[in-house]
Amino acid sequence: MNLKESANPLESGKKVKPMRTVDVHAEHKYPVIIGPGALSKIPVALDRHDYERALIVHPESVTSIAKTVGQILQDLEIEVSYLIHPDGEAGKTVDVLSTAWDAAGAAHIGRRDVIVGVGGGATTDLAGFVAATWLRGVSVLQVPTTLLGMVDAAVGGKTGINTSYGKNLAGAFHSPIGVVADTDTLATLPDADFNAGMGEVIKCGFIKDPTILDVVEHAGPIKKGDPEVIDLVEKAVRVKANIVGFDLKESGIREVLNYGHTLAHVIEKLEDYKIRHGEAVAIGIVYAAHVAEEMGFCGPQWREQQKSILVKQGLPVSWKTDNFDTLFEVMTSDKKVRSSQVRMVLTCRSSQTNVHTIEPEILRRAALAMGVISA
Repeated sequence: MNLKESANPLESGKKVKPMRTVDVHAEHKYPVIIGPGALSKIPVALDRHDYERALIVHPESVTSIAKTVGQILQDLEIEVSYLIHPDGEAGKTVDVLSTAWDAAGAAHIGRRDVIVGVGGGATTDLAGFVAATWLRGVSVLQVPTTLLGMVDAAVGGKTGINTSYGKNLAGAFHSPIGVVADTDTLATLPDADFNAGMGEVIKCGFIKDPTILDVVEHAGPIKKGDPEVIDLVEKAVRVKANIVGFDLKESGIREVLNYGHTLAHVIEKLEDYKIRHGEAVAIGIVYAAHVAEEMGFCGPQWREQQKSILVKQGLPVSWKTDNFDTLFEVMTSDKKVRSSQVRMVLTCRSSQTNVHTIEPEILRRAALAMGVISA
């Protein structure tokens, strides 16, 4: 991965911060362009200049941004169609996927055309899966408009659709041709959604880059208008780009990106996806710390440090369910399970991670210690 900086165009002679480009090396090399005004770099993000048609997939909440993206593409003489999908996880169902396929057909999307995802993580997951499966694979350009989308869902090539058995159980690895993360689009993002996205940013600090933790501890809680946001987005994207470059299809090191996700996906499923993903990840990180402590890998100090950083950002660190059997049943249906055994990413300190098979009794004791279940 190479990091480079390119200056934004100056508007009215006013000097603005330079945009950053993180190159991801996966099936192919693609740029993640980060910064204010990055939408103007969409022509740069395209890997070809002979696209004829584009289908823009977006929720209604970002229609204005989607229209801006559409105009940029039309200025490149690309014929543009739109598909509006339900917001959030409600947009990642088989029914919505079928509608999206029909929209691709109606728009006459061919193998040399492009799908464009404009929205949060659910949108980029959906758009990526549509692109991966339509005509056995067409190009996808991701334009995330949420912090979670910028640092996680849009980067790395994972796509996914939810089923009745769990989150993202149907999916494909399909890298985008580019990711355009215009931090100006965060201005209209609800504060709660921005804060939830910080859960994934902080996760990157726990698994790989302790400088992220330094920023949050000294400048936190981070808010969407803070000057630190662009740096944090870049740092988190760099973490993911480095890992994906070594392991695109999660056969090894990429598993560490699932830190906190074992319980997070359970929470999302049992709460009918009414809890934000980054919030569930924050709770899952604390649970993973309890598991690590139960296994003797770390003491309470590291657990409390992680919890303290998450609390400082205003993220939830507790959750309760009725019984362990329900929790364990959902946990063992997750795609990370192998041979009916739960595998979890655990940390001993920042940048030191390992993946372990966890016995049910350890999972139960950790849930008790954290207050997830009652004795």
